[in-house]
Amino acid sequence: MKVTTKGQVTIPIELRDKTGIQPGCEVEFGEEKGRLYLRRIKGTGRGKRLVEAMAGRGNVAMSTDEIMALTRGDD
Repeated sequence: MKVTTKGQVTIPIELRDKTGIQPGCEVEFGEEKGRLYLRRIKGTGRGKRLVEAMAGRGNVAMSTDEIMALTRGDD
């Protein structure tokens, strides 16, 4: 595997699948005793960013109880 002039490498799909690294995931690098480590930072990624982006954007004039009744099928 070669490192590009920008310092980029491709993480093999098998390792991405095994470790849960997906596009948009945050990762960090570390070094110990001359070895480099890459690790996924848990709790990050597309889902968390979507929730953060949508937070506070609701404009429904219904109470939480009314919404819960709709989702549960209460009459």
